Amino acid sequence: MVTTEVFENLKNLQAILVQKYELEAKVESAPKQLNNQEEALAKTQKEFIEKKAVYDETTTAVSSLKEELQIAISQREEYEKGIADSTTHRDYETLEKKISEVKDKEAELRHDLQKKEKELDELKTRLAEDEELIKFQESELNTSKDSLNSEISGYTKKINELKTKENKIAPKLDQEILFKFERIIQRNTEGIVAVRNGVCMGCHMILPANFANEVREGEDINFCPYCSRILYYEEVSEDQQEDYFDMGVAGSLAGLDEDFEDEDSEEREDEDEEIKSEFDDEDEIDDEDSEDAEDEDDEDSDDEDDDNEDEE
Repeated sequence: MVTTEVFENLKNLQAILVQKYELEAKVESAPKQLNNQEEALAKTQKEFIEKKAVYDETTTAVSSLKEELQIAISQREEYEKGIADSTTHRDYETLEKKISEVKDKEAELRHDLQKKEKELDELKTRLAEDEELIKFQESELNTSKDSLNSEISGYTKKINELKTKENKIAPKLDQEILFKFERIIQRNTEGIVAVRNGVCMGCHMILPANFANEVREGEDINFCPYCSRILYYEEVSEDQQEDYFDMGVAGSLAGLDEDFEDEDSEEREDEDEEIKSEFDDEDEIDDEDSEDAEDEDDEDSDDEDDDNEDEE
């Protein structure tokens, strides 16, 4: 007979394993809590890099425009000096035309330079804002990581304590049963449940009477045929007893009898229809046979009348 100690060990181990698996799940899922913060930081950093590239291009463009503008200014000054030294009217007109062209180019360059410098200032402001945002997000992420690491450290410590308790109980149990027991708990959080009034308290299914008696005798470890949990018998007081299972389970299964009755009723109706159809077919065949027999009798009667006439 399975001793009470075995069931007590299983119950105690169940409490330990449930806590351990729950904490291990938290440790596994903990890094996922930082995903949103890490994604936000990565997005800001990417935007910063893209803006910095545009900023560098704009800075180069501004430098190039300044050089072109300086060249245009030098040309204009040179042409203006040449006008003062010109000796002919033709030279004067030529230099004056060049000065006009250079002035137009100079004005265009100043306009473009002003536009690019404005863009550069705006980009510089945005980059500064992004830098501040990145620093803030990095700080928040590091704080979250520290907090999470502290939580994980606490979880790990508790898990190790539970493993120590588990290692004291596990060797006392059959290893094959222990393996099944652990897998059941991972799926259902309960690996050992009571049998009350012939009902498994894990899945609330009615057990076969012979099997329920085996559980009650306790000569071996029995697994529920429906949910695979380990079963142990539990006595209930007389006021809690029902006709084989408790009212809660009866309520959950009450509709089954009605369903079966409905199905039986439908099946009986179908059978009645089939039988009736067979009888109708047989009646039709009998009627046809009767009509054929009457026709044959009429023919025989006619033949007899003809013979009598010939004899006369």
